[in-house]
Amino acid sequence: MIPELGHFALILALLVATVQTVVPLWGAQRGNAAWMATASPAAVAQLFLTAVSFAALTYAYVVSDFTVVNVVANSHSAKPMLYKITGVWGNHEGSMLLWILILAVFGGAVALFGGNLPPSLKARVIGIQGLIGIGFISFTLFTSNPFERVFPPPLDGQDLNPLLQDPGLAFHPPMLYLGYVGFSIAFAFAIAALLEGKVDAAWARWVRPWTLAAWVFLTGGIALGSWWAYYELGWGGWWFWDPVENVSFMPWLLGTALLHSAVVVEKRDALKVWTILLAILTFSLSLLGTFIVRSGLLTSVHAFASDPERGLYILMMLIIVIGGSLTLFAIRAPTLKPGGLFAPISREGGLVMNNLLLATATATILIGTLYPLILDAVGGGLVTVGPPFFNMTFVPLMLPLVFVMGFGPMMAWKRTDMSGVLSRLKVAAVVALAVGLITLYLQSGGPLLAALALGLAAWLFVAAFTDLAAKTKLFRAPFADSWSRARGLPRSQYGTALAHSGLAIAIAGMVGSTAWKVESITVMQPGETKDVAGYSFTFEGVERLPGPNFLSETASFTVRDGDGAFVAVMTPEKRIYPVANMPTTEAAIHTRWLADLYAVIGDKEEQGEGWTVRIYYEPLVPFLWLGSLVMMLGGIVSLSDRRLRVGAPRRTRAPAGPAMQPAE
Repeated sequence: MIPELGHFALILALLVATVQTVVPLWGAQRGNAAWMATASPAAVAQLFLTAVSFAALTYAYVVSDFTVVNVVANSHSAKPMLYKITGVWGNHEGSMLLWILILAVFGGAVALFGGNLPPSLKARVIGIQGLIGIGFISFTLFTSNPFERVFPPPLDGQDLNPLLQDPGLAFHPPMLYLGYVGFSIAFAFAIAALLEGKVDAAWARWVRPWTLAAWVFLTGGIALGSWWAYYELGWGGWWFWDPVENVSFMPWLLGTALLHSAVVVEKRDALKVWTILLAILTFSLSLLGTFIVRSGLLTSVHAFASDPERGLYILMMLIIVIGGSLTLFAIRAPTLKPGGLFAPISREGGLVMNNLLLATATATILIGTLYPLILDAVGGGLVTVGPPFFNMTFVPLMLPLVFVMGFGPMMAWKRTDMSGVLSRLKVAAVVALAVGLITLYLQSGGPLLAALALGLAAWLFVAAFTDLAAKTKLFRAPFADSWSRARGLPRSQYGTALAHSGLAIAIAGMVGSTAWKVESITVMQPGETKDVAGYSFTFEGVERLPGPNFLSETASFTVRDGDGAFVAVMTPEKRIYPVANMPTTEAAIHTRWLADLYAVIGDKEEQGEGWTVRIYYEPLVPFLWLGSLVMMLGGIVSLSDRRLRVGAPRRTRAPAGPAMQPAE
């Protein structure tokens, strides 16, 4: 009965989404206030119905209702409760329902917290959200029904993919979806602005917090996925340029560009057309990622579906949404007034450079990701575009970007005196040079590009706080005066400094773990010792232990430093899940904060007592996770800025009538 209730609620949600789309959009076009007023209650109703539907599926998982096909395929009665719940979205059908719920949450949030939006703009934004909802709800109902029954029911389920039975990956999809779907609000604002024919500072102020929230969630989702790959897959890496990794990274890059571009619209009334285009493309890339993962084009732990019917449905939806929005953009964008002028050497100029580099980097990743798929589709055979291509194309674009980021916050709007900016950045330049030279010395030359990248990370980190020091007159005025200035600064400026410094920290982690990682793959006998990067690993043996729903072969290593002092006991595991008959690897990681010690146990020798062992020394890799957290913290601090929480003031003159109004 509960699954039928969830199915019925989802059908009603589709009907409500249709009303949410048609009535408010037509009312905004006709200038009918009563019709526009239906937007908010419709969005809230859709949120309620999708929440009921999602709760019904979750209930079926919690009670192990094996009359539901989806539960049978992705759960088991012996599975821990955490993975019963997270199994809801650990499959194609359930993850689509989660997508719909998050889409409804954002639409409901605009309805509930968008009281200062002009009625016509609010109606259009919520109407566009409803249109996206129609596409995904109908896709789920017609091709991916999560409430389908099976009779007679089996005695037990087939269990969830063991790779997904991990806390990191349990929370990775919801975080990633909050980012993916969050950009739908920026998309809806962009389409609404094109329909109205008006983009101004107030519009930018409204769209920024939604974009920033999506960016924070997507940052967390990508970091969680990378962390999971690092400690769960046992290969000692955190990023492989896998196509499914790429499709989450591309919206993050363009979303970052969108955030910076929206600031220019708000502050200088410039880059309007570019900002609208970025909003459209960012969400389009989120939809493209959905298509690639669910179309059967890829075989991956991330790829849920392999049904061509589903892929064709999403492809058609992709063509309609992206093609329709870009067509509207081509028709309406020329009518938008360009806005303020600025010199090339200015904060606007720096942000334009930032945008161009991010957009170019996104394009290189898009080409590298789609090229093998397109070539195979036209009969060109199977090719692989792997890390060498992306490292050679993406990294050179990021180096000038990091360099320019150091200047950006200290440049003035419209025109900048570069001599003054350079004077304030002397300390950052000295620190960057010192870090680069010290790195080369300590690594006996080492990779020159790695030393340069580490120097640039130091440059960005110091520059981020140099800007705050300049604004508060730190060390140039009495402490009480500096403290007063610091308290008076907008929180968004602290958020910017934190986000930039977090990126610098993360870059240091990426560089260190890539350039100076030490790897040892060997066969070890119990009692044998292996030296790796100045640490000795003594293999104590393997013990077989039972788990909640798996069998574990747990190895034990005693680790000592170069002086013989005890460091840690590391216990990597190899797990076998009997229901799925699938092994997984659980790496043992001991962090030294400046580096990680990393051990993995493999297979036992057919003859003898030896085991295959992989040991890694991962320098600076903890900085990668720390930097990601600091970036997220920067976004959260910026969101707490009163100017973003309160939103933009009401426009002095709302767009009138059904026709498109020219920009003022």
